[in-house]
Amino acid sequence: MIIALFPNEQKPQSFDLAISIRKYLEEKGVQVVAEEGKAAQIGAQLLSEVDPDEIKCLISMGGDGTILRLSHQYGHINAPILGINLGHLGFMADVPVHDLYPSLADLLKGSYTIDERLILQATHPTQGSLLAVNDVVIHRAANYSLIEFSILVDGTYINTFVADGIVIATPNGSTAYSLAAGGPILSPTLDAIVLTPICPHTISNRPIVLPSDRKIEVEYLSPYDPIEVRADGLEAFSMKSQDVLTIERSPKKFKLVNLSRHEYFSTLRTKLGWSGKLR
Repeated sequence: MIIALFPNEQKPQSFDLAISIRKYLEEKGVQVVAEEGKAAQIGAQLLSEVDPDEIKCLISMGGDGTILRLSHQYGHINAPILGINLGHLGFMADVPVHDLYPSLADLLKGSYTIDERLILQATHPTQGSLLAVNDVVIHRAANYSLIEFSILVDGTYINTFVADGIVIATPNGSTAYSLAAGGPILSPTLDAIVLTPICPHTISNRPIVLPSDRKIEVEYLSPYDPIEVRADGLEAFSMKSQDVLTIERSPKKFKLVNLSRHEYFSTLRTKLGWSGKLR
């Protein structure tokens, strides 16, 4: 079995922990690989020297942002990701350090399932495509005033919004920017897309939840400076006035290791500070 280990250079403690994880896994007969520049630091083999199809799992050390960066940088690796949380509790990076080795033991003995979650693809007619695990955000960027844009779904006109922009999120991303903008929480394995306007200039505009097989078109109508399209807060391109962006479900899936000892709704209650009691 080959496991790729990704310590986070912004978390100083992650390298010492990565060495410990590497030793634990190797004692169990696992071949551990890591990126160029990090492999030597933790005593692992080079990721570039193994067949990506032979990698069983990617272990991310950090938070949800680290997992998103891995999903973009190593999207060609088809293995699922296990997130070890080294900061604030994450929705995806849900393995706390204090439960690390029991969680790794469950991973090695196969006591887990793999969640296959929706990925969005945003396509611009001249600038290519972006993939998003969490969300595609269309934002006014350098413009001082609100922007106007129209939304079509499968060619049917839905509405024209005047707002700072719009978040088009997967269920996985519904607890990120979309939630902050007033969108609903969707169970992460749902097959749906949520459209959440950002600071719309009317209280009648509300988030819309659509089936994931719909084609969404966003046309930038204002005669202003270019606006920004950003996927997962990482990759981006710009849109000029009258440009049309198409957002559809990608054939690719985002794969996340789901250990039975870490349950999504327990993480949700803790992360959001819900204090209700079971009666």
